[in-house]
Amino acid sequence: MLVALMWAIEFLDRILPGQWERFGLRGWDFSSLGGIVLAPLLHTDWAHLAGNSVPFVVLGALVAIEGARRYWLVTALIALVGAIGPLLLTAPGTLTVGASGLVFGYFAYVMTRVVVVPGVRHRLLFGAIAVIVAIAYGGVMFAGIFAAGAGVSWQGHLTGAIGGIVAALVLRERD
Repeated sequence: MLVALMWAIEFLDRILPGQWERFGLRGWDFSSLGGIVLAPLLHTDWAHLAGNSVPFVVLGALVAIEGARRYWLVTALIALVGAIGPLLLTAPGTLTVGASGLVFGYFAYVMTRVVVVPGVRHRLLFGAIAVIVAIAYGGVMFAGIFAAGAGVSWQGHLTGAIGGIVAALVLRERD
């Protein structure tokens, strides 16, 4: 659903006047706090959107398997914690948009979930999923934080990942 919304927004952004990216998060500009909700839905171009779409669907689906309520709670926590990077760790006025903070958060959530899920059977299942996800996306995630290219918000990636860890810890079931 969110990916379809992202594609619809990008389509409308291309045919309607104005640039909707301006509604993203801006470094040290607290009037842009609405970007916590809007920035993940906005992308700079089709390539940016396409690059985020597949991992967003795959990793988001792994989170959503645990139920809609958990999915939205995880997404909200990642968005809130993930906003710290673009707001406080970038140069003043730096604009950040895109779903990659959520993607990095979902990745970190799936990885962290292994160590916080109760029960050996569940831990083995989550561990197997985490190994597959790490093989599929681990290199890209590492590069997206430590070797991000110019114009790529490693700050948003890093704090999105931290948001995923926070979500896994805060929302863990107690034994």
